[in-house]
Amino acid sequence: MDLVQEKDLPRITVADVTERADVSRSTFYDHYQDVHELAEAACTAMIDDLMASLPHRDDVLSDPDGGTELLRNFFANFAEYANLYRSLLGSQGSARIIDHIRRRAIAVLHRSALPGDTGVAVTAGDPGTRHDVFAAFSAGAFFGVAIDWVQRDCPGTPAEIAVLTWPLFAAALRADRQDEAADEPVRMPNVVRPLPSAR
Repeated sequence: MDLVQEKDLPRITVADVTERADVSRSTFYDHYQDVHELAEAACTAMIDDLMASLPHRDDVLSDPDGGTELLRNFFANFAEYANLYRSLLGSQGSARIIDHIRRRAIAVLHRSALPGDTGVAVTAGDPGTRHDVFAAFSAGAFFGVAIDWVQRDCPGTPAEIAVLTWPLFAAALRADRQDEAADEPVRMPNVVRPLPSAR
């Protein structure tokens, strides 16, 4: 975690890690295939804390302003570890870690829509999990705003960014709930036209 805040992840070598951790290369390879896998494992706890601060769908239904404080915590976490997130999620970051975080966020937002606690971990992309457009949209929106914010050196406070972001999430949720209430299948536009037959 210290190394990632000092230089871009692609520039960190196994030798850098083993020297900092005072372990041998063989010890490193006993546990990880490469630096990217280590980075993903190292930031898992931080990612889990971050995911816990994402608002659930019920937050909007029970209190129209109920998610603002949760989002403030989400952006406060980004501000606290701004250098780390810039390195991990910026243009020189790890596509594997970005995908890992995206999937975790979608899974958390999807699970928040399930009735009760199923006791089963939901992972984005599982064959048994429906394509939750709202969860995917919201995850992309939250992280898109947060990454852009830290790359601009965090203009505005976490509370101010939360106040600006929350109404957008609430509006998207209301639209999603209206679609569910209509109980109609989603119809995708036919944007692919057949090629003209050869003559």
